[in-house]
Amino acid sequence: MTTPPSPERFSPARAPTVTFAIDGMSCGHCVGAVTRALQATPGVSVRSVVVGTAEVEADSPAATAAALAAIEAAGYTAEVVASAPSQARSGCGCCRTSRAAGPCD
Repeated sequence: MTTPPSPERFSPARAPTVTFAIDGMSCGHCVGAVTRALQATPGVSVRSVVVGTAEVEADSPAATAAALAAIEAAGYTAEVVASAPSQARSGCGCCRTSRAAGPCD
């Protein structure tokens, strides 16, 4: 029997992707701190966090504001630099490649 995936691992349908520029991040510890802060934010699904940038899916403008506040509460300065509608999700769930591209490794 297959266990259904945890809902927090998947982002809400049609949630826009929001990219934050983050000042003050300089190492893996910083990335971990920002990642944990964003993961604890309701309505936010973390896509990626690297030094200087975080990309999330936020299910509302309030969630975007909460993500910004969470980054700042973690001790960093941030601003929204991009926001775009989410891409349609078809194909592979782990890497989002098209099914026509073939299976993942």
